[in-house]
Amino acid sequence: MADIARSECILGGQKSGKSRRAERLALQWMDAAPAHRAVLIATGQAWDDEMRERIARHQRDRAGRVPGMATVEEPRALAEALQQHSAPQTLVVVDCLTLWLTNLLMPADGPAVDATAPIQDLCRAIEQATGPVVLVGNEIGLGVIPMGRETRDFVDALGALNQAVAAACERVTLMVAGLPLHLKDRE
Repeated sequence: MADIARSECILGGQKSGKSRRAERLALQWMDAAPAHRAVLIATGQAWDDEMRERIARHQRDRAGRVPGMATVEEPRALAEALQQHSAPQTLVVVDCLTLWLTNLLMPADGPAVDATAPIQDLCRAIEQATGPVVLVGNEIGLGVIPMGRETRDFVDALGALNQAVAAACERVTLMVAGLPLHLKDRE
């Protein structure tokens, strides 16, 4: 179980292998001891038909790859969900931080919130977790600078979230083409 850190932030681009790495860690954790379990906190919301199908496909695929991992859907109260499901024998996977931030800053069902306090609460929950935590998020700041103000604001906010979570985690991994590059490991 040498690959399981107390807390790991996995960042990367779309289809870089972030979720697959998190799933492999969950499988490794559950296989290490009969009492070990894994819980996925899913932050995505189905606001249209395409997203409903995407979520259903992810659920089917994940059930085949990681049988026995429970799923909890929590689009906004992430720190609270992490606190509720963290336990010494439970590895918690959060997938994904980017959708969680989107739900806070650009909610389809209500007003946006200032993400500062929720990010601080999340970092505190990561640091206080009693079992391992794996958080998945997108790194979208490597490309061109977006032209629209709202998009630039979101890229800035996601960069701040990624930095805060990376500081709170024991390990930070960047995924590229399915390969992990450890940026920080048990400092």
